[in-house]
Amino acid sequence: MATSKELTQKLGNAPTKVDPKTLGIKALMETPTMQNKFKEVLKDKSSGFTSSVLNLVNNDSYLSKADPMSILTSAMIAATLDLPIDKNLGFAWLVPFRDWKNGNQQRAQFQLGYKGYIQLALRTGQYVHINASEVYKGEIKNWDRFTEMFERGEKESDEVIGYLGYFEMTNGFKKTVFWTKDQMEAHRVRFNKGKNPKALTGVWKDNYDAMAIKTVLRNMLGKWGILSIEMQKAQSADETAPEDIDDSGNPIDITDNVTTDDHADDESDKVEAPKTITKKPAAKKKDSKVQSQEELLNGFNAENS
Repeated sequence: MATSKELTQKLGNAPTKVDPKTLGIKALMETPTMQNKFKEVLKDKSSGFTSSVLNLVNNDSYLSKADPMSILTSAMIAATLDLPIDKNLGFAWLVPFRDWKNGNQQRAQFQLGYKGYIQLALRTGQYVHINASEVYKGEIKNWDRFTEMFERGEKESDEVIGYLGYFEMTNGFKKTVFWTKDQMEAHRVRFNKGKNPKALTGVWKDNYDAMAIKTVLRNMLGKWGILSIEMQKAQSADETAPEDIDDSGNPIDITDNVTTDDHADDESDKVEAPKTITKKPAAKKKDSKVQSQEELLNGFNAENS
């Protein structure tokens, strides 16, 4: 049986066409084609990034079962955005899920963390301040959603009653958004693709507050913030990400990982959140630097045939 090193050597020297679907993630990532693609994006940081991808896959039993090309495609999105995928950092993740629409395959999907949203916003140079946080009981009094004015109070307990997002731009524009815990829960249930939408699963179960903060940031920046091309690509990619894994860490059985109203705004009487027009993932745009899995496959086949 050929080793990963031998496979890599054959890919670099043999003129015969190699099917990337037959290779494991390590052998596929070590091919000259994939190495060059990551170097084009990350320059000197490519080696460290690809090593982090392999370490991530090796230490995640569910991700290691995912289609290798889907892992590389998701990793390439993170690389293009120059965001680390270390779980402990919280900037971006590679999330495994079952794609029932395509033969029940286990695949990987790029997902942006709330710290990733903040990082991309700060890179625009348009924000003086930006923050989002939990709001504890007693901290906000008399919130007026029309004027966005409220009276500050003192924290009474560790009970989270809502989530607040705020930013101030260099041109003086300011925005404050507050979602109550009930509004956030209504939003979560509405867009939960699991069999039981009300059940807390996956990252929502493990870190509800982080996901709620991300939701506030994404909607606030999407409607009132300045979105750079980089942020638009990140948001488009993140809008197609499945967000739920079952209690054992397995991807939830979802019938379709993308819906026509994915992450659209909740009704005004439920959640004060912006309307988001459904967009095609930026990876599919011809002028996008983020490459789709089909484009990576085509490039791989062209260079190894």
